[in-house]
Amino acid sequence: MVNPKLRDELNDRLCAAVLMLKNSDECYEFFEDICTVSELKALGQRLEVARMLDEGATYDAIVERTGASTATISRVKRCLNYGADGYKKVLARLHDASKANN
Repeated sequence: MVNPKLRDELNDRLCAAVLMLKNSDECYEFFEDICTVSELKALGQRLEVARMLDEGATYDAIVERTGASTATISRVKRCLNYGADGYKKVLARLHDASKANN
């Protein structure tokens, strides 16, 4: 279920725009324009933290691999356990795509 505090016309348009992207190059171009470099790197870092948590990695291993703070790791873990399942859906699809490519 989508958080009703987030759903509005602007975010609906953002989601529609992301869904229109056709490949990785288009994603890079769009996100480079819409995010700062720091914001984009933070998003990638959070996804890697989620992947590592999902695979059972320790906080120490995650800090070493990603450089994420323990506060960021804790927030991502809370989202994995009690969030809207967005991470879980994406991680499952990435895992399935990885298996299909091997």
